[in-house]
Amino acid sequence: MNEYFRRTWIDVNLDALKHNYEIIKNTVTPGCRIIAVVKADAYGHGVENVVKEFSDCGCDFFAVSNLEEALQVRSANADSSVLILGYTPPEYAETLAVNNITQSVFNLDYAQKLSESAVKQGVQINIHIKVDTGMNRLGFVFHNSDTDSGSVSEAAEACRLEGLYPEGIFTHFSSADEDGEGAVFTRIQYDLFRTFIDSLEFEGIRFEIRHCCNSAATVLYPEMHLDAVRPGIILYGLNPSDYLSGKLGIIPAMKLKTVISMVKEINDDSPVSYGRKYSTGDKKIKIATIPIGYADGFPRALSGSAVVKIGGKTAPVIGAICMDQCMIDVTDIDNVSEGLSVTVFDNVQGSPLSVDSVAGKAGTINYEIICGINKRVPRIYKREGEIEAVADYMK
Repeated sequence: MNEYFRRTWIDVNLDALKHNYEIIKNTVTPGCRIIAVVKADAYGHGVENVVKEFSDCGCDFFAVSNLEEALQVRSANADSSVLILGYTPPEYAETLAVNNITQSVFNLDYAQKLSESAVKQGVQINIHIKVDTGMNRLGFVFHNSDTDSGSVSEAAEACRLEGLYPEGIFTHFSSADEDGEGAVFTRIQYDLFRTFIDSLEFEGIRFEIRHCCNSAATVLYPEMHLDAVRPGIILYGLNPSDYLSGKLGIIPAMKLKTVISMVKEINDDSPVSYGRKYSTGDKKIKIATIPIGYADGFPRALSGSAVVKIGGKTAPVIGAICMDQCMIDVTDIDNVSEGLSVTVFDNVQGSPLSVDSVAGKAGTINYEIICGINKRVPRIYKREGEIEAVADYMK
């Protein structure tokens, strides 16, 4: 057995990542850049190898959540543009500048502190102005063009501060993956964003890069592509909501695998796992223990509802999922033995083991499932079925 398959691991299909990127590239308006969102360790897929793959596809712009993630991208690609979508302490101005990392600026107070730090350290930082058009997260608040007009003046002042270069401006849609009222609200947000941009242009401030489209808007609203789009979840082959299913032809890139560590028969009326909430009832059954649990990213919420696959047959998870292990009923599966490979979730859309199905049973979203895979789980990168790279964070 390959040393990386000793316990639990992720298979990442590089061919699927390339396929998804090419589909998105062919979807965007000509001349529009792709800002590939690779935050949260590239949505659990492993940022270093994902950045290298997308870079080979022609991507030259990446977005992350924080400075540490930005430095990871910079290590994987020395020449790309990198945008931090979240907060960076102003005292790290020099780190941003030296590593050519662009920082989001979301209010005047933060801009002033960042400017002061940049001037003190003798550097200039590229910034993108973040506009809050209805998400109510970060950003210069602009929910109403009349009552929030003061935000335009504050953003203009931020753009004129010493040590800051206003390269771009962006907003984030809250409901672009919904139809009906969600679609109406998305158009309201877009109109507010364009009004904000036009108001700053009246102040003499123009931006090289204007962007507002997340994954859903990239697919559904081509008229909003502007200078760049920010696809995230669709790069990894998953849809942001059921509303987008089948609209793009993307392929899930991740499988979660494990192995059987023990097989045994247990008597009737026998409890299984913590809390004794599951019992075999009036029959003997054959169970297998697999070395994966909630500490690996297999949610405890799936206890009693999850299934796994062994040799093409499904087996239910029984009893409570433990921190590092769980048990499955293999009574109806022949030739089950220690070391046999088990699929925990697969890359087949619509299957009972798809990430979407797993997320539904856990009462959450596909984003949380893939981002929740623990760093103790190695990532195995395959191209045309052959291993090309390995990310083992425990080494």
